Amino acid sequence: MARRYSAPYQTEPVSGLATWARRLAVFAAVAALVSIIIVRFGFLEVRPALATFFGALACAGLSILVGLAAFVAIWQNGSRGMSRILLAMLIDVAILAWPAYLALQYRKLPAIHDITTDPIDPPRFEALARLRGGEGANPAAYAGLYSAELQRATWPDIEPVDLDVPVQRAYELTLQLVNRRKWLVIDERPPQLPRRIGRIEAVARTPVMGFREDVSIRISPDGEGSRVDIRSSSRYFEADLGSNASRVMKLIEDINAAAEKTPAQKKPVAPVKAPPAKGVAKK
Repeated sequence: MARRYSAPYQTEPVSGLATWARRLAVFAAVAALVSIIIVRFGFLEVRPALATFFGALACAGLSILVGLAAFVAIWQNGSRGMSRILLAMLIDVAILAWPAYLALQYRKLPAIHDITTDPIDPPRFEALARLRGGEGANPAAYAGLYSAELQRATWPDIEPVDLDVPVQRAYELTLQLVNRRKWLVIDERPPQLPRRIGRIEAVARTPVMGFREDVSIRISPDGEGSRVDIRSSSRYFEADLGSNASRVMKLIEDINAAAEKTPAQKKPVAPVKAPPAKGVAKK
């Protein structure tokens, strides 16, 4: 009896569109990561690095379109590649989620970049002024009363910090909080006579891209207590998407909390004179 041979098992081909969707997603992830590294470590100027980042976002969007086309092709001809499409979609969503959130913030928040607790006499950028003179950088001068009105309408709780501690202690508490945040301190001047005004200038960084945002803090005496004024301003871009306001409000909360833990100074009590004894005859 002759042996019968069956035809070898035939597998469906992998969709080329699915493969390209995955390739574009991986390329977008690598380009986004490289652009973030470039900005954080200052290998290039901000604008070329941002162009690389936006190019990565475009690749992620293109990957989604190619993935959708691959899904339609697989549905019609039964080819393989769904796992590649799903992997590409996961990568694309991870890349686009944060920019999508920032776009929502851009629509909700005012287009300002300079936040302060004292818009009439904001803390000045002195040591930081020379760092804001590059091409495309925002000026060191305060953004103006129009920015102050938008700030007041959006964040009415940003006000000066009034403390019941001496100005020297308020300066020490504030400097500790700045160092704890690992901001780069450019200048620090403790309160000294005759005006006893302390100043701190530092550079903060945004969490992901690491954009530089400059902070100036003024600590001044207010009777027996003290007053702390804070200013935070983006070095680049006209809109900060709320990052400076968030930084100022968080620092205000931490300063108040630290001051509450400081024991109140006791005022010296004058000794009470004993009343003269009764019944003592005068000589």
